[in-house]
Amino acid sequence: MTNRIDAAFERLRQEGGTALIPFLTIGDPDVATSVEIIKVLEQAGADMVELGVPYSDPLADGPVIQRASERALKHRVTIEDVIHAASDAREQGVQMPFILFTYFNPVLQYGLERFFKLVVDKGISGLIIPDLPIEEDEEVRAMSAQAGIHLIPLVAPTSNDRVKRIAAKAQGFVYCVSSLGVTGVRSDFHQAIDEFLQTVREATTLPVGVGFGISSREQVERFSKQADGVIVGSAIVRKIEEALPLLGNADTKLEGLEQIRDFVAGLKA
Repeated sequence: MTNRIDAAFERLRQEGGTALIPFLTIGDPDVATSVEIIKVLEQAGADMVELGVPYSDPLADGPVIQRASERALKHRVTIEDVIHAASDAREQGVQMPFILFTYFNPVLQYGLERFFKLVVDKGISGLIIPDLPIEEDEEVRAMSAQAGIHLIPLVAPTSNDRVKRIAAKAQGFVYCVSSLGVTGVRSDFHQAIDEFLQTVREATTLPVGVGFGISSREQVERFSKQADGVIVGSAIVRKIEEALPLLGNADTKLEGLEQIRDFVAGLKA
């Protein structure tokens, strides 16, 4: 069976489009609302979505996503809950690919074999594990390949040799980090970002995605000229945070969801 990520990128290639890939922390404000948000993201034009597993020590994440994780963890949201949320969204009609974004410790604690059985059963198409370097990912990579799930690497501005090593092992797409440091909304990016993206492009035949700090339609359009996919995380998580008073009230929940949908629709270049 064709991986949904591959199918989405092939469709966009034929259409001449660029994938819009939102990120959200599942369980912020609660799992059921996260499923509703996934649905409005697809309605807004998202082509695939990163489902963030809340984690107590998210080393790659800035303050916006850290706060979202803290809110979700207060409700004891687990990696299993996040995976089941993907399944619930699929049962409610969502068709876009799901990419699980998790640190390695929750996977390890859950058990690798048990974890891969669950992600296959629940329709996850890709994995991003930001704290699992290529020097230590052999077992996870082999199990991902066997399961037909793409292990998507993060690559930051580094030596050309390391870029080539990471790109050579990539599955699905290569996730290029557009700025140094943790996630978060930015107005400026790494000064050599264009050269870096070209280096990655030359190192792989896979699609190239770019993220970390992208927050506006102008920035999405700017990177759409160089990448096959654009990832937007903190800006969407912040929009969810701003909508929490609305989302927490049954009478205003629809208004909150519409605000999130409209923001994401405005990003679609």
